[in-house]
Amino acid sequence: MAFTAFSASAKVVEQAPKKRGWIALLLLAPGIAYMLLFFVAPFIQLAITSLQAPADSGGIGQYVAAAQFSNYWAAMQEYWPHILRSFAYSLTATIIGLLISYPLAYLIGVKVRHRPMLQGILLILVIAPFFISFLLRTLAWKSILPSELIGTHFSVIFGLVYNFIPFMVLPMFASLQALDLRLIEAGSDLYASPATVFRKVTLPLSMPGIVSGTLLSFIPMSGDYVNASREFLGGTGTAMIGNVIESNFLQTQNYPMAASLSIILMVIILIIVATYVRKSGAEDLL
Repeated sequence: MAFTAFSASAKVVEQAPKKRGWIALLLLAPGIAYMLLFFVAPFIQLAITSLQAPADSGGIGQYVAAAQFSNYWAAMQEYWPHILRSFAYSLTATIIGLLISYPLAYLIGVKVRHRPMLQGILLILVIAPFFISFLLRTLAWKSILPSELIGTHFSVIFGLVYNFIPFMVLPMFASLQALDLRLIEAGSDLYASPATVFRKVTLPLSMPGIVSGTLLSFIPMSGDYVNASREFLGGTGTAMIGNVIESNFLQTQNYPMAASLSIILMVIILIIVATYVRKSGAEDLL
């Protein structure tokens, strides 16, 4: 009897993890289906397009399936200045945005934490630009900035900083809002200077917010094509890789070139992001 009861209980224990596994799989199914439909499938199609060759008919936008890996070399060879410019703009705008956003996030998340009304007003001011179209906001600055600044490196970087600052402030605010203020008080009680407390306590504990905010800004900045376009804040020598992709896809209909540039951009961003996250000690974000 005892052996029978033990066997039955063992079967129940074995079946329980299997049941939980099926339940977890069912719960994950919608997310998996979404990723397959809207990420994996388009990426496969993009990769196939990047290897296409011109059709024999020679018509504009006419391409056939092939394995023409030389498309990637041609894309790099022709548009490497635009790639470098894109990442130079994005890196500069990210650094400037960080220098502006962190003090603002610190003010909202730490200094006025015990004043909910003021904290709420400041948060509304940060997210208020989201209530206006990205295009309209950028176009408005074309009218506000002096005409001699339009079409320069300054205007493009300015537009990137302005449009993506909310993406940087909010993650930092969330990280600083969760910061235990008793740790800061403990540092002061141990006779550490405010600068030392910030460097040893506040900054390390807010690093996840810094990493998240900079990534949420840098990644879309790298592929942005609105700010650098001539219709908005850009000029003759300010085109970014996003402008080149848009031009090849919609104007010249060079689909393999546009697809190749898109994958090159994606790979470079992945390498930069992985290196940055590992160097910053925030591997759990990967």
